[in-house]
Amino acid sequence: MIGFLRGRIVSRRPPILTLDVGGVGYELEAPLSTFAALPEGSGETLLYTHLAFREDSQYLYGFASEEERRVFRLLIRTSGVGAKLALAILSGLTVAEFSQAVSTRDAATLQRLPGIGKKTAERLLVEMADRLDGTVAVPAGGDPLGEAASALAALGYKPREVAGMLSDEKADGRPSEEIVRTALKRSLASKR
Repeated sequence: MIGFLRGRIVSRRPPILTLDVGGVGYELEAPLSTFAALPEGSGETLLYTHLAFREDSQYLYGFASEEERRVFRLLIRTSGVGAKLALAILSGLTVAEFSQAVSTRDAATLQRLPGIGKKTAERLLVEMADRLDGTVAVPAGGDPLGEAASALAALGYKPREVAGMLSDEKADGRPSEEIVRTALKRSLASKR
């Protein structure tokens, strides 16, 4: 297995990237987020990789971060999601945005991506909630619901539980702390 490659960028024609590693040119497919993270020109870079074998071919995928690669691997294990669709998802959403969409069960965000209809979005929400297993990477600042989801995940709630706890919450100007308190109170009351 090839875990990562460090080399000089020879060409970039999204989604294909060619990397010169010690005189050997590796052709990789990568999401647009990885292309955005590459250094300018023909600089040296490190890409985390995933190697896939098919009956008649091999594909090497490259990612700017281990987190991107991890989510790609989780996505391709989902029924009906192949490598091309997984790359499209990571090209349209950051890992944090995807995690937030899953944790808050936001099918509309997923449906805005090319190739994802209502059924695929719902399947992703169900299957990825268990796979992400509480590792919701939501950036702080600006989105109280996202911050609340991240805080609940940090408290040990699974993505499916977080989604249920926040299902009735609205982004109505309240700070994330208040949203978390309300969600926790409601959750505790429903268990009695």
